[in-house]
Amino acid sequence: MARKPKLDTILADAVDVARNALTEIAVDTEIGEYLGATSEGERLVTHRFVSQKKGYRGWTWFATLARVPRAKAKDLTVCEAGIVAGEDALLAPAWLPWADRLAKEEIEAAEADSATDESGQGSLDGQPSASTEKNSAATNEPVESGFEESADGATQQESTAPAEANVVESIKTPARRQVRRRRTAQRTAARRRAAQRSRPRKDNLD
Repeated sequence: MARKPKLDTILADAVDVARNALTEIAVDTEIGEYLGATSEGERLVTHRFVSQKKGYRGWTWFATLARVPRAKAKDLTVCEAGIVAGEDALLAPAWLPWADRLAKEEIEAAEADSATDESGQGSLDGQPSASTEKNSAATNEPVESGFEESADGATQQESTAPAEANVVESIKTPARRQVRRRRTAQRTAARRRAAQRSRPRKDNLD
């Protein structure tokens, strides 16, 4: 088991040196109460201070000092200075991939939309749609395939405008309408934010 390094007294007493080193990266009022010194190794000590910087509650300022053998207090070296997060620090939430951010309802709506598009494509390729079969059964009329035989034996496709209209109507499922409403709400919110950002600019120009 490695022996814990002994705290260097000369470095431990150099609190003012550590605070002065932090003033190069922070304002005096942002450096709070002294928390103590920790030995990082032989003739290597880190001083810590409470952070009073706005937006950095729970963070800690630190300055690491070192010295060569037989060096006095005036010959100390500042190795590093900065700020680190503490246990109560305000931190950004952990990053999540886009796929994990989607709600269950959004995934189900996308799958239903994809399945509907595939079935609609099959109807456009010459297969009778479900709505066409129901109408045909109600009227006891045969379902037309959308093709007719010309005089010379060539197959010509009939006008598929009514069939396409039925397919488009069947594609408009509740899940797809929900996705469209969500997208419309997002666009409206984006326009409002853009309008709010542009208002201060207009006031400044006036």
